[in-house]
Amino acid sequence: MEEPIGLIVSNIGDAMGVNKMALELVIIMTGALFLGLSFYLSKDKKSNHYAAIGWIFVGVYFYLQSDHYVEISDPVLILMTASALPGGIALAIWEIKSEETPDALQWLRGCFTWAIIPYFVIFSVPYLNMALIQFTAESTELMLEFAGLGNYHIGEMMVARDGVPDVPVSDWDGNKWILTESLAEEGFYVQFFDADGKVIVQFIMACSGLQSMIIFVGAIGALSSVSWKRRARGLMIALPTIHVLNMFRNAGIVWLTETYPEWSLMGIEMFDFTHSYAAKAISLFAMFLMAIALFDLLPELHKHIMKILDPMFDAVDKIRGAAKSS
Repeated sequence: MEEPIGLIVSNIGDAMGVNKMALELVIIMTGALFLGLSFYLSKDKKSNHYAAIGWIFVGVYFYLQSDHYVEISDPVLILMTASALPGGIALAIWEIKSEETPDALQWLRGCFTWAIIPYFVIFSVPYLNMALIQFTAESTELMLEFAGLGNYHIGEMMVARDGVPDVPVSDWDGNKWILTESLAEEGFYVQFFDADGKVIVQFIMACSGLQSMIIFVGAIGALSSVSWKRRARGLMIALPTIHVLNMFRNAGIVWLTETYPEWSLMGIEMFDFTHSYAAKAISLFAMFLMAIALFDLLPELHKHIMKILDPMFDAVDKIRGAAKSS
């Protein structure tokens, strides 16, 4: 049984004659538009209302993704996406209650705007989407071959469509400049083969590390009080580092999946364990360390993050106080 919010969105899409993927893109881009308006028109008296609307739309979009992560049993992303809607509502309330927008909240508006728009431009332009996937697969192959961990090769770019067999992109008659049809969950992908021609994994856009990169693009790009030179320096540190770490991540998943095909832990196979648990934990820890390193170059970033977290810390203190008094 589909959860209520997802069911409401599906019914709206059916009534409008719009497929689910297209409607979700409209939701997230609408949210980004309102957040962008509130960021660039911060002196407008209505900016708080624009931002509140934006946070609700953004929260709904990410909440709708939780169904997919439940299906693939990814606990980290289930938690993150499921908490997006209550988080968006909390931010909307904060916006409405603020007589004067705090600098940190203003930064957060820009952070999401600068992250969402570039990400979904790449997602919505098949040529960019496929180029990123191909680059990721070739980088991983290079890493594995350089380390002497096997002989691999990359298959042809494929497109997974709803309700019909997957086909090579060369046989696909869809628009390659703007995505106009609903694709299956895999979207565009390439298969990764070992020396015997056996498929080990397949690379999709989510394997590129773009989500991690775009977080730093948004966080650094929204620092409007910081000179563009310092922001550019921060991005030059963050983006190549994330790409290299992602190459190690992908190479590790491929090698472990091929080397230990029979391994399992409590019914979780090697690919699922490395992809959904180990790699996620290591990636989050690496992003935490990178953020700490960037705080020295961009102390304004640290200041804004701590201000955003203040309400959460206050809530924890209140809960502790209530527990002690009882």
